[in-house]
Amino acid sequence: MDELTTVRAWDAERPGPSDEARTAARARLEAAMARESDGAVPRAGRLSRRIVLRTAFAGLTAVAAGGAIVVLSDGDDHAPRLEAVSAADVLRRAADRSRAAGGDLPVPRDDQYFYTRTYTIRVPVKGGPPRTWTDESWMSVDGSKPSLRQENGKIHHDPPLGKHEMRWPPTVYSELQKMPTDPDKLLAQFGGNEKAPGTDVMAFFEGCMLLKGPNVLPPGLQAGAFEALSKLPHIRLDYHDSDVDGREAVGVSYPKASFTFLFDRRTYDYLGLRTVGSSPKKINGEWKQVGYYYETRTLKDIQVVDRIGQHG
Repeated sequence: MDELTTVRAWDAERPGPSDEARTAARARLEAAMARESDGAVPRAGRLSRRIVLRTAFAGLTAVAAGGAIVVLSDGDDHAPRLEAVSAADVLRRAADRSRAAGGDLPVPRDDQYFYTRTYTIRVPVKGGPPRTWTDESWMSVDGSKPSLRQENGKIHHDPPLGKHEMRWPPTVYSELQKMPTDPDKLLAQFGGNEKAPGTDVMAFFEGCMLLKGPNVLPPGLQAGAFEALSKLPHIRLDYHDSDVDGREAVGVSYPKASFTFLFDRRTYDYLGLRTVGSSPKKINGEWKQVGYYYETRTLKDIQVVDRIGQHG
């Protein structure tokens, strides 16, 4: 049996990578080999053809398992290398990035507000002109005061929370501070450790709702959420994606879930959350969901302020 036959037979039952993934991987491989052949890469930094092929083969195996082949440069554009990255890897690196970034916000007082400015773009699934909104919200830190929340251009005046009123995800900062930042404990709170059918996709949904905003998360909670979701099976990676500003991104989603996290391809900064939505319409006396669209939200600014209307 020749080597190619052995390769084809190895792990033959696993679904292969998509045509798009194969094409992208092949293009990156050819680009790296072309740079080597053309002498664009200094001899000391060149990748041997055998190493490039071996790395590409390993990367294609990772693609079949839900990963992607990523070209990284380590700050040197003349020394490309190939690396296999999975959806779980992206979430863990995003968690590390979130912890490293920390937060510049002062510790808020209970009588203050969180001001957020969010940019939203909605694109019809079947094509058509996009719609955009820039929304501003002022959320009471402890929930004891009325809040003003703007969503897709519509203003909502939220009354103060009742003494025994509970919301999920929490909108009160002190309640968010009580949530665990340990990934395993947070995943359990999302319901991801249960064995019942459908609990994993619901856990992914709970994590998305927590990170959607306009809530302001205490230090470590965003990172803990990313790491918690990285433990879910079947999360998948879309390497070819972009955010509302057109920045190249990787997307992390879950089968049958309508949410996709977007991260910067090189830095793993969190860029925003895309959802698949629709609008209700009454047709022949029945309400139906029509007009499906992709909606992407990106947080543009966040401040701690003393009153509604203040921008920091």
